[in-house]
Formats: sequence, C-alpha cells, structure tokens
Amino acid sequence: MKIIVNAFSARLGGGRTYLLNLFEHMPDSDDLEVLVFAPKNLELPTHANIRRVETAWPTENPILRTIWERFVLPRVLKKEKADVLFCPGGVVTTVPPKNCKVATMFRNMIPFDSRVQQNIPWGLQRLRVWLLNRVMLKSMANADLTIFISNYARHVIESLTAVRNAVTIPHGISSVFRTHGNTVLRPDFVPSNEYILYVSRFDVYKHHFEVVTAYAKLSAELRARFSLILVGETNMPEAIRVKSLIKELELDQQVILLGAIPYQSLPPLYHHAYLNLFASSCENCPNILLEALASGRPMICSNVMPMPEFGADAALYFSPFDSTDIGSVLSTALSSPNILSDLATAAARQSDKFDWAETCKKTWLALLALGPRSSGGS
Repeated sequence: MKIIVNAFSARLGGGRTYLLNLFEHMPDSDDLEVLVFAPKNLELPTHANIRRVETAWPTENPILRTIWERFVLPRVLKKEKADVLFCPGGVVTTVPPKNCKVATMFRNMIPFDSRVQQNIPWGLQRLRVWLLNRVMLKSMANADLTIFISNYARHVIESLTAVRNAVTIPHGISSVFRTHGNTVLRPDFVPSNEYILYVSRFDVYKHHFEVVTAYAKLSAELRARFSLILVGETNMPEAIRVKSLIKELELDQQVILLGAIPYQSLPPLYHHAYLNLFASSCENCPNILLEALASGRPMICSNVMPMPEFGADAALYFSPFDSTDIGSVLSTALSSPNILSDLATAAARQSDKFDWAETCKKTWLALLALGPRSSGGS
C-alpha cells in the first residue's frame, strides 16, 4: 500500500509535533510505503518505509502551493499509483485519481468560532478565515476519512455538514512531559519563589488580559507568595496590550514575561509550577493543557469546550471571559492545599489516558483501512 502525505502545511507547533510522532510510530509492515511532501526544515525520521519527495515548485507561498496541489499533485498521485492521499492540514484542493482515497484531519477551530472572528479586523485576514471555513467543510464532506482530535470538534463539524467516515483520535503526550514522580532540576531562569504558570501564544482568545486582571485582584499576601509567569511569543499586538496592563497595574515585579522558550525547556517549567493555568477559549485538542497535566501539578482551566473534555476532574474550571471568576478560582486554589493535592494526583492520572504510541496506532489503522484489502499493518 502506498500513502502520499501532503505535509506542506506543517510549518509550526502542533502540526509538526503530530507528524513527527506519526512517522516515529510507523506500523511494522513490509507492504507499506509512505511518500512525504514536507517543508525542508521538517526533519523526517530515518525509516525504510518513508521517502521524502522533493518538488521544485515554490510551495512556501500558499497561493502557489494551492496551484501545485490542484494541478501538479494529481499527476504525482497517478504516476506513483498512490492508494491514499493524506492531508493532515485539513485543506484538500486536490482531485485524486479514481482509485486513490483521500484522508484529512480537522485541526483549526478558529474558522468555526464566531467569538474569535469578531476580534479579527475586516480585510484579508478575515476573508482568509471565511475561505478556510468553506474549504475545510468541503474537504471534510468529500474525504473518504476525516480524523477529528476531539469529540467537541467532531460535533461542531457534523452539525454543519455530513461527514462520510469520521473517527476521533486525540493527540498524545510526549514522554518528556511525564515528569510527575521524578526528580527534575528547577530552571535557573525562574524566580526563587513559587509561581503560577501560563504557557500560550498571545492572542485575544487566550485571555492573558483577563488572567493578569484576575491576578491583580488577589490579596497582596498571595501576590507576594506567587509570581505569575507568562510564556509565549511577545511580538504580537495582544502581548503589547498585556504589557501595558502590567505596567498600569504596577505588577512589573510580580508578572514575568519569559517570551518564547525552547520546547525542551517546558517540562521542568511545568514540573516546578505551584499551579498551572490554561485560559484559552478556542481549541481543538489543547496540547498545552495535556502537557501541563503530565507534570502532575495542579491545574485551573478554562471551562469552554473542549477543555473539560480533556481535563475532566483534574482541574478547577473558570470562565475565561470573566476576570472576577478567574480570580475567585485562582484564590481558592492558592489557599487550599488539600484541593491542590487532589488536583495534582488527578492530573497525573488523567494524563496517562493520552499516549502518542496509541494515537499513532489508531491513526495508521484508520489510514490502512482505506487501502486494498491485502494491506497489512499493526
């Protein structure tokens, strides 16, 4: 069986992590061949069944990439006699040859969240989101297999269009984040006192502004005991707004913006947090929430779905739109050692439900089921 993966959209974050894990957990099958179109900086694992396919086409430009997918890729599929075209980015603009099935994934929730779209200025960016909504719906409606990464996201899409063949396979958690019960060195770039940690890129729907406002409402005693550490790229408009708020509230010494830090530095940061926090209101599968849970530290979290789907009883929940509610839950957590102890135990237990090996096994089985009956795999 031959599967061609169009991974040109895997340029950042979760998409890259997903594909690297998928390729690392290839099924043991001599009959399986996987050809991958990917950005040059996506380093594929060495595997006898994986072959990177190069193209001279300038696929970095999304418009030119779409032209390539529409007019060039079909000829590649035909020439290679591909059984399956897998487009994990969620957009399929390729019409495959007759005997080639199409699989896709739903990853990007923003085109289907009206609250987020209200904060996008009118212009090309909002037009792009609207187009993504239409193209993604069409892609999922026409695909032979659609992989969802949360039941919540699946419900949203299936309420909008008929999906032929759907399966829900949540993402896993990398073993490097499973630090609960282990001895981990404390990072030297964090304050010496205890800290509350929020890891996320700065955007309006991540609600950093509300989190900082809530922190400011804590008692002076709690703010003296616990710093608030924000991790994420700060070269964004929302980061500028949050920095101004921190200055206005005179919290410069208590709210620490670390900026973007290397991925490998995150596990010890989660591990040594007194409390992890996640305040996003727009997610598909919240990888940051899962990675934080794997540290075995207590968690307070947004109550907007799908966060409760993944956090279950391992978190205290708040409305991310309401700084008063965030502050109330935050104050309760920081003042209740018994509650935090129970949350820490529940976090480790809940995180054990998400494993990349199992995620990838289910994904490969779903993809292989699209091929000829003679195809094997385990």
